[in-house]
Amino acid sequence: MTVDELDIEIPPDRNRDSTPGAEPPASPTPGSDSRDVGRTFVVDEMIAHDARLVIIPRDSDKPPKVWSIHDLRMGALSLDKPMTFSAALENAVPPGAIETSGTFGPWGREEPGQTPLEGKFTFERADLGVFKGISGILSAVGTFGGALERIEVHGVTDTPDFTVTAGGHPMPLHATYHAIVDGTNGNTLLEKVDASFLNTSLTAKGGVVKKPGADGRTVELDVVMDKARLEDVLRMAVKTPAPPMSGALKLTTKFELPPGDRDVIEKLELDGVFTIADASFASPLVQTKINELSRRTQGQDEEQKGKRVVSQFAGRFTLRASQLSLPHVTFDVPGSAVRLSGHYGLASENIDFAGTVFTDASLSEMTTGYKSLLLKPVDLIFKKEGGGSAIPIRITGTRGSPAFGLDKGRVFKRDSQ
Repeated sequence: MTVDELDIEIPPDRNRDSTPGAEPPASPTPGSDSRDVGRTFVVDEMIAHDARLVIIPRDSDKPPKVWSIHDLRMGALSLDKPMTFSAALENAVPPGAIETSGTFGPWGREEPGQTPLEGKFTFERADLGVFKGISGILSAVGTFGGALERIEVHGVTDTPDFTVTAGGHPMPLHATYHAIVDGTNGNTLLEKVDASFLNTSLTAKGGVVKKPGADGRTVELDVVMDKARLEDVLRMAVKTPAPPMSGALKLTTKFELPPGDRDVIEKLELDGVFTIADASFASPLVQTKINELSRRTQGQDEEQKGKRVVSQFAGRFTLRASQLSLPHVTFDVPGSAVRLSGHYGLASENIDFAGTVFTDASLSEMTTGYKSLLLKPVDLIFKKEGGGSAIPIRITGTRGSPAFGLDKGRVFKRDSQ
């Protein structure tokens, strides 16, 4: 049998919509419904061109989910036995070509969501550029099985040119995943995602769900990066030719990406903690200043002169509306510890941080000659318990041109006390 412009409409389960505690509707007695006559027929093969699969939601105010199927072939087509199928269709978002085959049925007339299915799929040429803020062409392969309202999916995806617009650096992104999909409403539970890019790997779990009042689906994940490199993450997010810093990164965060026609960086929300070990700066000028800071705050240790030092970072962070806030961050090098709080604009690249530098040496010990003598009286102002200094600082400006200075307001306030 050949059919053109076939509509396959899957309604919501009748029993799910019944009054709680009510008896489910009784199945019709064989022979009492003309539809039972259809159960005596089997179509050996059906070929459909330009078909549509329509999932009708339980909420009548919501539009149905529609998939266009270019070519559909079904074998042993009947109502009370499994049917084989193969299909070629276009996915809407992200746009791409899907090839799938497997078995479907027998059809659950009273509870369509309980209809079993299993099979395999390929997803090619999926254009991620439809999502503002990212781009790349994704491909995927996998298997699925279960019931229509609970489909278990195991898959692998590859995006050789994944790019975040904020950084502009294409990089290969590979992921394996186990998901549970409700085919009656499109909600997806991500049981586990393992992803990797460059020398960084991460794991995530969560879901892609429809929230009340939202026009689209929200991605909610718990993300853990136990084996990551700071330079890889910065390459993804910063436009500089080379990452400004490198180091071993560990990060745990809540990840929420709401729907909407906005850049990913503008709507992405994060809330987490991080540590960076053995960090160093790509800029020779910046790294030299860090080296000198370490040497001076250890008390002008000549043996340390010219020695490259590494830094350690740790802190909490949140990201809202492309504004990165760090309510507490630590930065340690030999001889000094910096405690900061503030924020950084991912789009504007504006910096505004305030904090304190705790040094092993006093201010006078950080210099030589007459400057050391002049700073002796000042040591009392910045003296910290146990020796050394506690110097209030402020960092402003932009990422490309930061300004470091003494926080004079806090100095005068402390001096008056």
